[in-house]
Amino acid sequence: MNLKKFVSSLFVLFLLFGCSQRKDNTQIIQKYNAISKMMVRNALTERTGYKWLKDLLKIGPRLSGSPGNFKAVEWVKNKMKEIGLDSVWLQKCKVPHWVRGNIEEAELLNARGKKIRNLHIADLGGSIGTPPNGLVANVVEVKSFDELKMLGTKAKNKIIFFNEKFDYGEINTFKAYSKAVKKRVYGAIEAAKVGAKAILIRTVGSAYDNKPHTGNMHYAKDIKKIPAAALGAIDSDYLSDVLIHHPDYKIKLKMNCENLPDTISYNVIGEIKGSEFPNQVIVVGGHLDCWDKGVGAHDDGAPALQTLEALDLIKRLDLKPKRTIRCVLFANEENGLNGGKTYGKYADTVKSETHIASIESDRGAFTPRGFSVKSDKNTLEKIKSWLPVLNNALIDWVKPGGSGADVGQIKKVKASIGYVPDAQRYMDLHHSDNDTFDKVHPREMELGTAAIAILSYIISQEGL
Repeated sequence: MNLKKFVSSLFVLFLLFGCSQRKDNTQIIQKYNAISKMMVRNALTERTGYKWLKDLLKIGPRLSGSPGNFKAVEWVKNKMKEIGLDSVWLQKCKVPHWVRGNIEEAELLNARGKKIRNLHIADLGGSIGTPPNGLVANVVEVKSFDELKMLGTKAKNKIIFFNEKFDYGEINTFKAYSKAVKKRVYGAIEAAKVGAKAILIRTVGSAYDNKPHTGNMHYAKDIKKIPAAALGAIDSDYLSDVLIHHPDYKIKLKMNCENLPDTISYNVIGEIKGSEFPNQVIVVGGHLDCWDKGVGAHDDGAPALQTLEALDLIKRLDLKPKRTIRCVLFANEENGLNGGKTYGKYADTVKSETHIASIESDRGAFTPRGFSVKSDKNTLEKIKSWLPVLNNALIDWVKPGGSGADVGQIKKVKASIGYVPDAQRYMDLHHSDNDTFDKVHPREMELGTAAIAILSYIISQEGL
């Protein structure tokens, strides 16, 4: 065969292969289009997960080790049994037990010690408390760790006020959050290195109010532990202005939060067994715990229940997944990730199962936007080819990216996937008293449920 004929033959084969691929994909789209539309309609009309959320949130905050956490574990376990999942069980893990206490106070004092006004604070998770009578110190404002280091001895015995504003010009609110949150996580360590007595950080959130954002903070071995709290955005601007004219003003902090010994919590697990390939597992999940400000409606109550309702939706429509679809509601994501680590170790070592996909919902329950996928290129392209079906639940894109903190602990998985809703309002609520049931819109939440159900069902039928 001469070169011209050889190239011509390759071209014909390429066209035939391309036509075959397009035909196969068209058939897949046609196959699942009607099912996906039924899922969307059923989710929007029944609003099952939204009703569950209202009941779950009546328990209150669900921080690891708290009474609310244990009640939530029982509530979810019973709900999984009630909807008739094939298997339901608890997976034990050790978790931190931090308690906020009932005193978190900050008073601005003038140079003579006279009270000017109260300031709105929230203790950071994991912080130690102050002495019983509180602590009083002058305040020094900085915006960065570099500024802090430049203070030298001027920082000694002071309260360091980290006043880094949320970047409102950043369209990606998670990027803006990641810039500012380092002060929350590492601020107490860096301030203690220069002899500070305590820290206040400007709230790490996009809402301009006095409901400060809490969240996890770290201490370091061999570095003194100092109290740490977040200050409301309005009060942060007020304090910054006051310090310009009155650098000798002080703050009195009084906090009785404390770290108790580690305790036990549980991942709550339920599944629909695969009819043909039961040992191939698709995990869908979110974290059950939440901070003790607000009731964790968007972080992560509604998203976690989206993943549970995805299984219920498949059952309601009497669909029979070929592969096992397993819901895992993880313990202790907020202050340790021990639930995710425990399940990840199990998934990566169990010999009787193969995890082919993991899908996490932990970005709020707003309008669906896309799925972020960590996988090889061929797997990514396969999932992207299902976009016309996912589009029925308003999923606009599938692209490379991270999945989630909990499912990210599963290393031996073909595709690790994050459900991505719109995030413009998320940081207004995140880790604060703003995160309540009334902030969740039923249509937005249920569209997310449908999106997760559609993707997990197609993977269960087609594999990866």
